[in-house]
Amino acid sequence: MLVLIADELPDICIDILKKAGLEVLKKPGIKADELKTIINTCDGIILRSGTKITAALLENVTRLKAICRAGVGVDNVDVSAATKRGIVVMNTPEGNITSTAEQSVALLFALSRFIPQACASVKAGKWERKLFTGIQVAGKTIGIIGLGRVGRQVAKRALGLEMKVIGYDPFVSPDITSQYGIHIAKNLNEVFTQSDYITVHVPFNNETKNLITKKEFAIMKKGVRIINCARGGIISEEDLYNAVKTGQVAGAALDVFDVEPPAGNKLLELDQVITTPHLGASTEEAQYAVALEAAEQMADALTGKGYRNAVNLPPYNPEEYAGLKPYITLAEKMGSMLMQIAHGGFQAVDITYTGELCKKNMRLVTDSLIVGLLKPALENGVNIVSAPLLLSERGIKINVTTSSCGSDFTSLISAKITTSKGETAISGTVFGKNEPRLVAINSYGVEAILDKGMLVLFGKDKPGLIGDIGSLLGRKKINIAHMTFGRKEVGGNAITILNIDSPVSQDCLNEINQLDHIEEVYQINL
Repeated sequence: MLVLIADELPDICIDILKKAGLEVLKKPGIKADELKTIINTCDGIILRSGTKITAALLENVTRLKAICRAGVGVDNVDVSAATKRGIVVMNTPEGNITSTAEQSVALLFALSRFIPQACASVKAGKWERKLFTGIQVAGKTIGIIGLGRVGRQVAKRALGLEMKVIGYDPFVSPDITSQYGIHIAKNLNEVFTQSDYITVHVPFNNETKNLITKKEFAIMKKGVRIINCARGGIISEEDLYNAVKTGQVAGAALDVFDVEPPAGNKLLELDQVITTPHLGASTEEAQYAVALEAAEQMADALTGKGYRNAVNLPPYNPEEYAGLKPYITLAEKMGSMLMQIAHGGFQAVDITYTGELCKKNMRLVTDSLIVGLLKPALENGVNIVSAPLLLSERGIKINVTTSSCGSDFTSLISAKITTSKGETAISGTVFGKNEPRLVAINSYGVEAILDKGMLVLFGKDKPGLIGDIGSLLGRKKINIAHMTFGRKEVGGNAITILNIDSPVSQDCLNEINQLDHIEEVYQINL
């Protein structure tokens, strides 16, 4: 088997691959035209960020089995096209954790002591000691948004600097964070209002895009300092610019931007903003570690030892997967729905299988439900390979059982998540031609289609309730495709679930919430 090394990597990578019995072709900086001519002779490709693997390159590939990116991001690989071709795409998320954490701390000091500005001043022949009077970090409060592997390492270093550490991450168990001496905030507002420094360590996705805007800056301490070594787009650059200009934010240290390089970015005009060119993982040690990890993962993948850090779905037995596909789809939708209606920090998940499904490979279904739970908080890399590990790393407990109890359904999946606020449970099955259906939610019997946009309303069973909801949505030109209603007793608590053809605005949700007998309303996106 042949492995192409398409970017510059240390020679230890070649040694590891050859020791595993693999042939190696080293062509750092290979051009797209040459890559196109040789890609179908390769079983594996290891690359950094310089080489791009596009859908066009993969169009007629039949031999390639695995691609490994020596680094975290896989933006230069068309993962969707690779998946369609049965090619596993891997990355190496472990190797740069320390370097990224250290970069955050380095920027914290640079921001506090005006180090870049003072250096430029001295080199310009000046000696402006009074102009660059800084602040000490000891005794200050640092707020860490995102307590994954990097966030926890930043916390560890901040505590060593005698800082107070407050953090927020609903997807990390207190059992994990307690080991680091982190005070867990109840919500983001607690972090915003109490912190002297705020640093973000979350992935960039729909949930975290513009996580910090003018609304969040407005409630922060005046003179707060902002650090971002995660991803551009998490903090609104325009709102950050305005917050610095008004003095609400004393300074910002940015390693990442919405657009890189940030040519013409207004933030570069501000003396209070210091920047670096995406150097979080740029240390000799980190570059060596991710390259080593990439070679080891490729060797394991091609010699049948399994895949590590796969960011897409690896191939399974086709017949087994085809038979389980309806339940895999159902499980992921259930997981996603659970996280959208639950309150509080995620602590545990219980899954119960009943019926014929118990005789099959439930691992695939379980992992798919975990994918649905984690996707809102993690990057696109979460899949049925990585989901169990990611859940375990966050200290979240999972309990899977089978039940011999009778059921109205041939197969039934029941899932319950426990959070700091309580428990939320749903049950689902597959109807007819592989149609995923929700059949229970918090003990209410329902029959709801799990498809695209949904509204879930909790309230009281009172005359006119359904008519009021329908009239309101009708005025808003929102079509109801399906409706189901569940209650436990006449006139008691009830649930209404609607499938809608278009999204509902926040103003419309507020109006629904104000209807008589409505207690809670959730918009679900699946």
